[in-house]
Amino acid sequence: MKKIIVFLAGIILTNIIIQDIHAQQNVLNGIYVKERDLNRKPVPYPNLREADVMWSKEIQRKVDLREKMNHPLYYPTRQIGERMSLIDLLLYGIKNEGLTPYDPNGNPGDEFKTVITWSEILGKFDAGVDTVSTIDVSTGEPVTRIVENEMTTSEVKQYIVKEIWYFDRKYSTLQVRIVGLCPIREFFKQTAQMQGGQALAASGGASEEENDDNATQTKLFWVYFNDARPLFANHEVFNTFNDAERRTFDDIFFKRKFASYIVQESNVYDNRDINEYSLGTNAVLESERIKNWIFTTEHDLWEY
Repeated sequence: MKKIIVFLAGIILTNIIIQDIHAQQNVLNGIYVKERDLNRKPVPYPNLREADVMWSKEIQRKVDLREKMNHPLYYPTRQIGERMSLIDLLLYGIKNEGLTPYDPNGNPGDEFKTVITWSEILGKFDAGVDTVSTIDVSTGEPVTRIVENEMTTSEVKQYIVKEIWYFDRKYSTLQVRIVGLCPIREFFKQTAQMQGGQALAASGGASEEENDDNATQTKLFWVYFNDARPLFANHEVFNTFNDAERRTFDDIFFKRKFASYIVQESNVYDNRDINEYSLGTNAVLESERIKNWIFTTEHDLWEY
């Protein structure tokens, strides 16, 4: 009799668990199932031959995520449902989708040659396990303790976008294609020293720059844009005006829905950046000069 009671109780308990699982699966956080962005593919580029490129210029521009137009690339600073920031999506792609990161301190002019590992990326974020030496308050003796530093992706506030502008003689239009993206981490040295001790040594040497606010900027890695486009096309970006018509990350870059300014053009002087020969207002004017020069060049290529 006891065996029968235990058997029946087991059946009842199993049914309750199955019903709870079905109930959880049937809960829809919304009013419809979102499928459009999950099945989207990047808009393919038109076929391009070398013979069709009448003129081209390599440009690097900086995207500052503190500008209001670029906020959809910066927020959310923590994942909300399926929404994530651009840096979180890139890190997710590197860790789970086979997206390849490249060393920003690699070969000049060929950013996509030297591959870096996930542990090197953690080092650039001053993340991972570190050993810190402190003084014990009660004994006054030095004590070594292990500290686990978390990756703070909200410190990525800028991106370098490498792109090529070219005049296609087949279509008689000026076109642009993005080649790569490089996130830039901005942090304060004192904070990094308190958190990791040896954090600065792992940040990347030549890729570090210090601004007037004592904040250190570090180029983290390069990603090849064409490799990232399938991932970008399947993840949506917040739309302030309409939740039902959200763009994807691929839409943002393909349709040029971001604010930026030019920081470098290909030149004979070792491809030097604008800030190496102009500062402040002069750097802004130089950036505008390059942009206007590209615009004028397009008109000069036409024959009237």
